[in-house]
Amino acid sequence: MSPPKPPNAIADRRATTTIRGGRATVHDRGNKRLDGVLEFVAFAAKPMPLVSLLDEAPARIAAIFEADVCSLYLVEGDGNELVMRGNVGFAPDALGQVRLAIGEGMTGEAVEYLRPVTSDNAGSHRSYKHFDDLGEERFPIFLSVPIRGKSGPLGALVVQRKEDAARGQFEDRDIELLTALGAIIAAGIRHAELIDTERDKHAPSPRKAGGGTRKVTLTGRPFISGRALGAIAALRRPSSARSHDPTQNRDVKDEQKLLRGAFDVADKAVRGLSDRARAMRLGDQAGFLATYVDILGDARFRERADELVMEGQGIAAALGRVAREVTRTAASITRDAFLEERARDIEDLCDALVMLAQGDKRAELPLKGILVGDGISVFDLLISARAHPVGVALTDRATGPRTRTLLRLLGVPAIVGLEGLFKWAADGDVALLDADHGLLVINPSRSEVAALREYKRAHGKDTLE
Repeated sequence: MSPPKPPNAIADRRATTTIRGGRATVHDRGNKRLDGVLEFVAFAAKPMPLVSLLDEAPARIAAIFEADVCSLYLVEGDGNELVMRGNVGFAPDALGQVRLAIGEGMTGEAVEYLRPVTSDNAGSHRSYKHFDDLGEERFPIFLSVPIRGKSGPLGALVVQRKEDAARGQFEDRDIELLTALGAIIAAGIRHAELIDTERDKHAPSPRKAGGGTRKVTLTGRPFISGRALGAIAALRRPSSARSHDPTQNRDVKDEQKLLRGAFDVADKAVRGLSDRARAMRLGDQAGFLATYVDILGDARFRERADELVMEGQGIAAALGRVAREVTRTAASITRDAFLEERARDIEDLCDALVMLAQGDKRAELPLKGILVGDGISVFDLLISARAHPVGVALTDRATGPRTRTLLRLLGVPAIVGLEGLFKWAADGDVALLDADHGLLVINPSRSEVAALREYKRAHGKDTLE
């Protein structure tokens, strides 16, 4: 006797067979929600880099719940801050920027009490936290659940909908399911090794170049989006010591020629930056570049440097002395902010002129690296940019209105606000910079590098630069 034919999968999505003691039903594809859950479980069960989880999980969850928005928050810092690291539905630049204290807003409240929070009109909720740039008021149907770890919260999952009679508010089954999916995501987050205060206390002493092998993920604020892979190179300046000036044994006329050439190159480069700023419509944000144009066009500045070189001081020593003279003048005038800023700009420019004139090898950077430092200046656009960096990572000391403008002019992926950067990173360490989510992965795994390659291919870029 031939076996019974299986039921038509299109006409009947459930295959029912009789077994001893009862019947069993095999649920075939066709239930959109069930299919989405099973696909998500299969996706999340695979080992993957954190960035893959952040990229894909929100979109998959949004589809399961027919939500317009899904956000994935991670607990960071000292354990008192929630940062949006994954999202679908809001503008990409919300990632890494939307931050809540534990207990702040409905999402912070869900994490504080480790209980779900829902609302059919989020804007009227007593704990609602408004972010001007999100346009969150368009999605008032709200559900947030905590993501729990072994010893406390790891983050939160949030889904939101527009007011829609067909979909309505989130039901009890939605709360239960989102909570369960959060537990699956928790495993992926635990493997990320995000730096927190407790681990930061036990940070290693500064390591030798390229000496690290431990994978560490640091978090910051995305500034310029994009992703890159390269060797870490700390931003540096030339030495101003006379004993290290390779031009001091040259003929004075040769030194003067080198100095004048450096002034001409710097003048052309700064004017080029000003033109680029205008093309990018940066307006007053790039107004400080005019100061550099004025300084380079100041005949007294050039003459003073030339005079000191002619006296035999060498280019580095001569420019260092000019910078000190300007600084002393500014300091002698009480609380003149303009002169103080101009003195800093001249010092920065003098460093660049030294490099253009003599090329201090100790201040040169490796090609196509990830530049790290406490801040960025015009010097870096004139000198450091010649090494064609693929990304920039700055510490939490990088403040001031110029930072964003300079990073935009540099035009490579950039992250700022990385705490403990120099405790964990050393020159020569390989790093993956993800300025979409605000992550710097030091000594990334092979799977993370492979994921970056796939991302580059998907976005029409064949290399990791």
